[in-house]
Amino acid sequence: MGLPAEPLNQKLSVISSRLTRQAASAKDWLKSHLAKAGVQLNGSNPWDPNVHNNDFYLRVMREGSLGAGESYMDGWWDCERLDEMFKRLMSVQLDEVIQSRWILIRHWLMARLVNLQSTRRAYQVGEQHYDVGNDLYRAMLDKRMVYSCGYWQDAEDLDQAQESKLDLACKKMQLNAGEEVLDIGCGWGSFAEFSATQYGTRVTGVTISREQQKLARHRCRELPVDIRLQDYRMLSGRYDKLVSIGMFEHVGQKNYHTYFSNAHRLMQDEGIFLLHTIGKHTAQLGTDPWIHKYIFPNGAIPSLSQISQACEPFFVIEDVHNFGPDYDRTLMAWQQNVESAWPALRESYGERFRRMWDYYLKSCAGAFRSRQLQLFQLVLRKKVGPLPRYHSPR
Repeated sequence: MGLPAEPLNQKLSVISSRLTRQAASAKDWLKSHLAKAGVQLNGSNPWDPNVHNNDFYLRVMREGSLGAGESYMDGWWDCERLDEMFKRLMSVQLDEVIQSRWILIRHWLMARLVNLQSTRRAYQVGEQHYDVGNDLYRAMLDKRMVYSCGYWQDAEDLDQAQESKLDLACKKMQLNAGEEVLDIGCGWGSFAEFSATQYGTRVTGVTISREQQKLARHRCRELPVDIRLQDYRMLSGRYDKLVSIGMFEHVGQKNYHTYFSNAHRLMQDEGIFLLHTIGKHTAQLGTDPWIHKYIFPNGAIPSLSQISQACEPFFVIEDVHNFGPDYDRTLMAWQQNVESAWPALRESYGERFRRMWDYYLKSCAGAFRSRQLQLFQLVLRKKVGPLPRYHSPR
């Protein structure tokens, strides 16, 4: 037997009033924080968010960045210049304030207690992110399909920026014809193809993505290049030079020592190891909850101190090169490419995916523009006695 209509209506009225007050409180809370970054709710600036669903405020207050990202995917709010909004928010560390405490604690505990990047879990990011569709990446990336930061020092477009980055890496590694090179996290084979054709090297590349392996093998089919679907911990052999571009972010703090130990084991004593990775100012466990759920599961962005502490038993750090601002420009070029190609991609991916991908690229661009994220290239050599002076190109 149900409640009489009048008491039931009273209860519903009380609940409705309570939710209305909570939403108003959440709106005031969010408004006051955004104002610190010069961002105004429903304002007139291109970096101001325009809210279409009043449940947005409470969702962000309860769920932090996960709620903000998911509500954007759901069409609850829009922003003409998401990249600029995130630059402003992150410049005053509001990304750390507007977070769900419980979600962050859960992620911290998982990263602390569980090896999220174990060999059993290693292929998850390949299946979720890199296998999403080669047609999307062909449309988004440059002609060589390089999915990492370009080097824009003298470049006029994305193709030039990526070719400059690949050539810079080869020069830093001091590549010579006939050398055996190991590419850890080879992607679609861009570095392998470039170094084999331009420098005459023999390359072994490893990836945890079946789609990447398939395309990379096709691209490099007439070159001395071997592309394997393999975890870096399972490798054997010895190589003259090592390179790892845009892969270290998937290694995880619990595996840093193992990673550098394996690199040391796999490289000849006279070799050079080039490590190219996104970095943060301070050491943290885990990653942003929205990025973890939708883009890079189990990712972890290292600080420079974490890298140096993990590699110091094995390597001498010869050079550190930070060109983080170039990633902002790279990400915006990718976003413009996806936007231009969207009419051809729409049927395969849908509107919610488009909003998710737009949020991913623009929020990351804003993070690099704020200088909260960096791009480090490190040159490492083994600790094997006296080493000749290293001269790093730029």
